[in-house]
Amino acid sequence: MRKIPYGPTYAEMLNPHTIDPTVRRRALDASDDEFNPLNLFNITWKNADNAVNKIVLPSALTGVDATIVVLLGKDFPSGSHKVGPAYATLIEGCVDGDIVPGKHTILGPSTGNFGIGVSYICNLMKYDAIVIMPDTMSKERYDRIKHYGAELELTPGTESDVILTLEKTHDMVKKNKHHRALAQFELMPNYRFHRHVTGHSAIEAVRGIGNERIALFASAPGSAGTLAAGDAIKEAFPEARVAALEPYECSTLTDGGRGQHRIEGIGDKMCTLIHNVLTTDFLVLVEDEASVRGLKVLRDGQSVLAKHGIDEAMFHRMRDLFGVSGICNILGAIKMAKHLKLGPDDNVVTVATDGFDRYDSVLDDLNKRSLETSDYVLERWFKDVFMQADTRHITDVRHPEAKARLFKQKEDDWLKFGYSQAYLDQMKTMQFWHEEYAKIHTYNETIMQQRKDDSQ
Repeated sequence: MRKIPYGPTYAEMLNPHTIDPTVRRRALDASDDEFNPLNLFNITWKNADNAVNKIVLPSALTGVDATIVVLLGKDFPSGSHKVGPAYATLIEGCVDGDIVPGKHTILGPSTGNFGIGVSYICNLMKYDAIVIMPDTMSKERYDRIKHYGAELELTPGTESDVILTLEKTHDMVKKNKHHRALAQFELMPNYRFHRHVTGHSAIEAVRGIGNERIALFASAPGSAGTLAAGDAIKEAFPEARVAALEPYECSTLTDGGRGQHRIEGIGDKMCTLIHNVLTTDFLVLVEDEASVRGLKVLRDGQSVLAKHGIDEAMFHRMRDLFGVSGICNILGAIKMAKHLKLGPDDNVVTVATDGFDRYDSVLDDLNKRSLETSDYVLERWFKDVFMQADTRHITDVRHPEAKARLFKQKEDDWLKFGYSQAYLDQMKTMQFWHEEYAKIHTYNETIMQQRKDDSQ
């Protein structure tokens, strides 16, 4: 039977300096060869100097006193942090014996970045893969998935119709005993990766900044995996708040709203199974057009930004760092910083899932829809999107009635997929989430032992 090319443990993804120095050096050297399996050991928020990849946004852009720190996902292998939970889900299935090389085909339900991550990881670990996603996502995402060798199974609809990808995935698993799903919306490795790796990386990212604490963590839930970072942040800083950001056009968590929108990767018309609603404090709505226009400003508005004190070096650094969901996260962070009245010593952390490299077609569409995108227009967009981001459409969900409503929504979304009421009820206590997180210790040991056995 073919051997599994084992990669890093959760501990090593958080702290890559603990990887065997020879392997670490070879992995860094392999970063220019994306199909080299050693890139498994580059799945981390850290750079070659073991520092968190981040950017501290200038206040001239955010318009708030608080410091907004953005963790950068574009430097992960395949160009997005979604490769982390894709690997975590696959490797847990391997060590559990549920996924067998040479026998199983991997399914990845996604709206893009997770599908790219699944196709990439399966390429490195030599599994056949099928990515199930809506048929109106950006061309760049489809091309990247095919580039990594996965098949595409397209379902009708847009970003907001991801529920159809789940239904298709469950149907494919039922019909073929050799299919195994890396189901990001429902499997706990996604939660474990972000609570451990992303959460503790966020804590490191604010060292030496402001009061070195995190007042707010903001992230838009697609799968809601990234929001799990908030659980680690709250353990370190109990006063921290967690905000989940939704498209204004698809306000499912806020008020049950359903609708189409342009922010790929978020707003999926559900409360995902792995969303720990106990630790979500606020829901924030962000307009999709503001996110796309904000991306256009940071991509092409150098002269506009210069007028407002953002120098050329910062412009050239920022223009490749964000996709549409990254801008959404930044706008949500700005809105919440204003809502909470955070000051100069306060830190807000958010994430940029990917970079600009998969959004040319999105800006092409914006250019076609807009009568004009001159500097005069970009100046207006800069003020409207960033400087005048307001505190409307923020919902406080810290009270019991709001938690009960979110749990009811989760039940409506997941009982039909075969999960029991008893299992869903367990999610209503933090003990459930702590026990799920604690499993990383067992997986760390098992992965290390398997690597050792395979090397002998």
